[in-house]
Amino acid sequence: MIGYRLLVSLAAPVLLALALWRRLKGREDGAALRDRLLGPGPPEGAIWIHGASNGELASARPLIEALLADPDRQLLITANTRTGRDLAAGWHLPRTQTGVAPFDLRLCTARTMARISALVLLENEVWPNRIAMTQSRGLPLIFAGARMSARSARRWARRPALARALLGGARLVAPQDSASAARFRDLGVAPDRLLPPFQLKSLYLPRSAPPDPALARTFPRDASLLAASTHPGEEDIALDAFGIARKHRPDLRLILVPRHPDRAPAIARLAPMARRSLGEDPASHPVYLADTFGEMETWYRLAPVALVGGSLTETGGHTPYEPAALGCAILHGPHVANFAEDYAHLDAGGGALQVSDAASLAAGWLAHLDASAMPARARGLLTPADPTEMIVRIEAALRPRPPAA
Repeated sequence: MIGYRLLVSLAAPVLLALALWRRLKGREDGAALRDRLLGPGPPEGAIWIHGASNGELASARPLIEALLADPDRQLLITANTRTGRDLAAGWHLPRTQTGVAPFDLRLCTARTMARISALVLLENEVWPNRIAMTQSRGLPLIFAGARMSARSARRWARRPALARALLGGARLVAPQDSASAARFRDLGVAPDRLLPPFQLKSLYLPRSAPPDPALARTFPRDASLLAASTHPGEEDIALDAFGIARKHRPDLRLILVPRHPDRAPAIARLAPMARRSLGEDPASHPVYLADTFGEMETWYRLAPVALVGGSLTETGGHTPYEPAALGCAILHGPHVANFAEDYAHLDAGGGALQVSDAASLAAGWLAHLDASAMPARARGLLTPADPTEMIVRIEAALRPRPPAA
């Protein structure tokens, strides 16, 4: 732990410089910079819920709303990104403050930590200083939808005492899958603090309105393809696959949605395309770069078949629950470690199709463009889990422990 604190302290000038640079470039606002350096100031006794960004927070929304059923409860919701903060703020939840998470430095976190009553970390958000400060104050620490990859587990295993202190000290761990459950147990989490595996993203429900009619006319459902949440290297494959597919269907259109919209300038150099963030006419090019946040439901509604990104490169893949719920046939690459059990279940049951390159992606797009059975099969295979036990156990873990006799 001392080594980690020394490392982040040495990195502090770099973190500050990057934060200032993002502020000067307009990529973050003053409130985000203030939160990173000073920490949000929630109401006294608020429960701090933290997720990396949009996906993690959106998946936890049913849990968040269940916690707010208690009229005396106040929440602080933070994300590592401004867009995650804005997503949560846009929900307009009662008794809830939103912000950007502070740097994991004790000085930056102290103000927030002094006011909270518990810390809930979503998925794979493990921040040692934040965790240690929570434990030193005797506050409940909960990991919800927790994911522990094999690589992360190997790193923690090199420091078993630290793993037992930080992870084993959690009041409750709700693992995302059985593999994560086993890894948390091996790293020191007591079996009675481990819940049965629960995938928070299985609770996903569409919340946006149908696409704008003008946009729907530009992207007719029987001629629109989607590459969703793509990472570096995947856009090239998607564009090559689109070229192959258009030889068979010249009327096809491609919606390209990068996972990180700030990569848009580099992506736009790969081929002629219209950019949504610049207000360019989507009908002006066959490729439309949807370089905005918070509109993924719109793109899944428009296209009948999609490549779910992060899977053709070694990123781990993104959720199949959102496209399944919105009636979009799911294509994915071989790298789906983040949702390994879900994709294995889908592939075996005909609810998704694995592709590996431009040729197989083009073939998959064309095969499932019209009247595909995959979306219905996926919805049947990805039935939402019952969150009752998880919520009841989390509620119990959040209650203050009685003083020792």
